[in-house]
Amino acid sequence: MNLYFAPLEGIGGYIYRNAQADYFEKADKYFSPFLAPNQNRSISPKEYKDIAPEHNEGIYLVPQIMANNAEVFLKAVQELEQLGYQEVNLNLGCPSRTVVTKYRGAGFLAKPDALEQFLEEVYGRINIRLSLKTRLGMEDEDEFEHLLEIYNKFPVTELIIHPRVQTDYYKNKPRMEYFLKALEISKNPVVYNGDIFTEDLYKQKLAQIFTTTVTHAENRTEAVKTSFPESNRNTVLESGKGKQLSAVMLGRGVLANPALFGEIRGTQALTKERLWEFHERLLADYSQEMSGERNVLFKMKELWFYLAWSFENSEKYEKKIRKAQHLSDYRLVVRQLFTELELNA
Repeated sequence: MNLYFAPLEGIGGYIYRNAQADYFEKADKYFSPFLAPNQNRSISPKEYKDIAPEHNEGIYLVPQIMANNAEVFLKAVQELEQLGYQEVNLNLGCPSRTVVTKYRGAGFLAKPDALEQFLEEVYGRINIRLSLKTRLGMEDEDEFEHLLEIYNKFPVTELIIHPRVQTDYYKNKPRMEYFLKALEISKNPVVYNGDIFTEDLYKQKLAQIFTTTVTHAENRTEAVKTSFPESNRNTVLESGKGKQLSAVMLGRGVLANPALFGEIRGTQALTKERLWEFHERLLADYSQEMSGERNVLFKMKELWFYLAWSFENSEKYEKKIRKAQHLSDYRLVVRQLFTELELNA
């Protein structure tokens, strides 16, 4: 099974991606935090730094674009193609209110007719592969049926589904019944994304998906055998192939445990020694790249919101990390945490 790294705004940039890939098992694909082109410019200097080929050597990076204007989107794609990229991703999943009110990200799902027109123009002119990352809708999961009808009209490289609606943000449970329905009727390869934080959760989610899809496949085969003449059975069965899980995308689970790709594959386990080396690499690279101690400290605190999940009884240390005002204070707390706490089993 292919494993992807989700486009995590703020923390999933090239410094994090490179450190994760150097110290732990790599993802099969990494998706960049979204680029936000507009009428005046396609890629800002800050965005270019993140997706520059020289900053992403040795990994498969898919730049993600957030746009609702086809011309703006295609201009950005053209610039990315000139940089050597052969695949891009359209963000239809970001639930942020500042994004949604502009009908971008998940907000674009509120205008299905405009979305279909956008996709028609884009797929008619794009020269490289285009995948979509989507939610089920804005407020009601039943919106997804119409959205799937739209997606099925286009040659989507991969349909990455986070089975929540926009108003869920990251609360409530993923609506798996809608994902499984999409897996059944999508004409395009489907990728699952949402709430996989551990190897056990990954196995549980795949067991749920494959139990359902295998049952569906078996029922479909029996139905074809009883409903179609023998001469037509193979043709009918062939038409239903390919509707299986293409990959699984992980995000917050990898921020908590950067060895998660390796643990799922059975090739690597997280150790405190390796995690410490990874932490020190990130701290050094952020210190070199960012101006001012305060900015580096903020970035490392953001990381610990997730990384603390990997340690037992880390609440006291996490609180001290949040309160640290200087890097010297921060480093002292982190050393104590690594010395005194064990990783979660």
